[in-house]
Amino acid sequence: MAEKLGVYICGGCDIAKSLDVEGLAEFVKNGRHQSLCPVVKTSPVLCSPEGRAEIEADIEAEGLDGVVVCACSPRVKWDVFEFGATQVNRVNLREQCVWTFADEPEKEDLLDSMAKDYVNMGIVYLNKSSVPEPEVEKCSETIMVLGGGFTGMNAALNVAKAGKDVVLVEKDAELGGKARDMYKTFPLTYPNTQLQDTGLDKLIAEVQASDKITVKTSATLEKLKGAPGHYTAVINGEELTIGAVILATGWVPGNTEYLAPLGYGKFKNVVTTSELEKMAKNGGIKRPSDSKAPKSVAFILDVEKFMADVDYSKPAVSVCEAPDDLPCDGNEEEGEECETFVYEDKESARHLAYSAEISSLVALKQAAYVREDAEAMAYVLYDHMMVPGVNERFYKVAQDDPGVMLSKARVTEIKEGAGSSLIISAKNTLLGEEVEIMADMVVLPTAIVPGTAHEPTMNFEYRQGPAFPDLELFDGFADSNYICFPYETRRTGVYAAGCVRQPMPLNLAQDDAAGAALKAIQCVASADHGVSVHPRSGDRSFPVFNFVRCTQCKRCTEECPFGALDDDEKGTPMPNPTRCRRCGTCMGACPERVIGFDNYNIDQMGSAIKQVQVPDNMDEGGPRVIILACENDAYPALDMAAFRGHSWSPYVRVLPVRCLGSVNAIWVADAMSKGVDGVMLLGCKYGDDYQCHFMKGSELCNRRKENIAESLNRLGVEPERVEQYEVAIDEYDKVPGLIEEFMTNVVAKFGPNPFKGY
Repeated sequence: MAEKLGVYICGGCDIAKSLDVEGLAEFVKNGRHQSLCPVVKTSPVLCSPEGRAEIEADIEAEGLDGVVVCACSPRVKWDVFEFGATQVNRVNLREQCVWTFADEPEKEDLLDSMAKDYVNMGIVYLNKSSVPEPEVEKCSETIMVLGGGFTGMNAALNVAKAGKDVVLVEKDAELGGKARDMYKTFPLTYPNTQLQDTGLDKLIAEVQASDKITVKTSATLEKLKGAPGHYTAVINGEELTIGAVILATGWVPGNTEYLAPLGYGKFKNVVTTSELEKMAKNGGIKRPSDSKAPKSVAFILDVEKFMADVDYSKPAVSVCEAPDDLPCDGNEEEGEECETFVYEDKESARHLAYSAEISSLVALKQAAYVREDAEAMAYVLYDHMMVPGVNERFYKVAQDDPGVMLSKARVTEIKEGAGSSLIISAKNTLLGEEVEIMADMVVLPTAIVPGTAHEPTMNFEYRQGPAFPDLELFDGFADSNYICFPYETRRTGVYAAGCVRQPMPLNLAQDDAAGAALKAIQCVASADHGVSVHPRSGDRSFPVFNFVRCTQCKRCTEECPFGALDDDEKGTPMPNPTRCRRCGTCMGACPERVIGFDNYNIDQMGSAIKQVQVPDNMDEGGPRVIILACENDAYPALDMAAFRGHSWSPYVRVLPVRCLGSVNAIWVADAMSKGVDGVMLLGCKYGDDYQCHFMKGSELCNRRKENIAESLNRLGVEPERVEQYEVAIDEYDKVPGLIEEFMTNVVAKFGPNPFKGY
């Protein structure tokens, strides 16, 4: 515990203009915590070189083991207020006190009480904190790359160039992956106008020549057990010690059954882009019906929109109920029996939507293949043409080619004409009219389905099973958070790159491989130092368990989003420190409160909450509301709202939490038993559009509200006094409104907490 503290109060950034900083210093010197704070000082600009030097001198002279910096948000100038092994706690007097306080002279005493509450909370919080002692054990620096395709080989080379050993595992007999089937690629380098060779042969040669890369072909990962830095990988029966893993297992073509309404499988000359690519690579494009080179080829994009109203679950023979723009098998009248299409694997249609950008670029590329015969014509019909960035140059080349016709169009029917030719009917064209186009072939886009969608791939020996958890939420893509943490998966130490993460072309896959390689190297280095990799990068803390009081309820092992905890046959948690991301979800889950961190624990937060001074009479002193704000989205949103001049009720007190998943019900009980009139839980979005940095934190907190409600009912306190709100980091403008809504619809509605005054 930090028992000898220095408290430093800054007067800069308008703090001293609004707040009596000298009076606040006297309050600390003579207050309830004076014995903990032998040094209490003010500074006109605490972040100045002089201010920092004064703190450093006091640490040395007074032997301070903790520093309470009462100034700006902890999200800024963190490097200025870092003093080696000395613990630091930041009290946010600027953004969440002075800057958010409405300038009302009759309420000046409220600003003073806010500041005193925040300072007291900051002192107690640091007093209850200890310096974490990480478990350090020498880690393996070998990186395993799963997948020997274009992405995997680039990842392996990046790791090797950083001086680390690599084990490259490929299930096929040779390297190359899907790129082996590619004839050419769309432009990857300046001037971004011409097709290019994939460079695959050169890439394979470079991999095979590296003395840092061990290539294992015709090989599979049978089991991965252990934790980052200490993994044991079983590959074809051989055990290897691995530090981290790069998952680059690529993609497989989507199920083509859903393309049946567009003639696939019925008309020989309707093919997919994947099939056309193989034709181009192996002798040239030929019509399947007669093996002749086509003189006209139509590429259809956005076919998932065509299928939007199709019921794929109907039996193979049923009464014809096809929409007007859906082709039936024959010319049956409505009400007669006809063939309808059966397709139950609807995820391929979703994957096609995800692949829209790739589909646009591939259509332009393959139109260029067709135009290698100067007399051939290519038609590209689309609802949306997606060519971001420099790919616009390639698009303009196609626009300028008189043999390529590009048109916005909604395809309504494809039928067969004379000589196995195809007739494409379309509406909503650029001319605004319905048209019919005759072509020798029709090419439909290929859905990019990640290899992880249908099989475990990793074969984890984790309590939670051999595959990534909840993969169906992401339609099989292994990336766990596109927005904030690319390359990360739900398993610490395993990083995804390429099309197993999201659909992408070769140039982006090359960048992806470099990113995943850096993350894997960082993971090993962090594990070697006993610190967290992400998102709390460098965090030395880890969960501490009081196993004597553990009831083996398994809540912590079940709710951990990252599989950091296994358990023995009795259900006792078995921590894996290097898997842990330090979110505290296990701490929030534990009903016995036997889990905590040295510098973030149940007693620490509960004690800070108890520092809030709650007036006995709400009419005279006003209500009090505690906001437990997620440090990842909600807390920054509060800061940004303050920075942009927003203000909110002076009756709230904000406490940051690592994640709403770490919130333990006892904190709410502590607040309510003290007479606090309401608790706002402010965190990330959850559900299908989740943005939680720790995946499940906000969702788990919402589930636990039922337990909180039961506890409050037993106390005779309305459960509605505790409410959870979702806020994204860029929704700072909504935060003041949420606070006002809570103050009006909850606090004002229910009145004083019945425990007030006790």
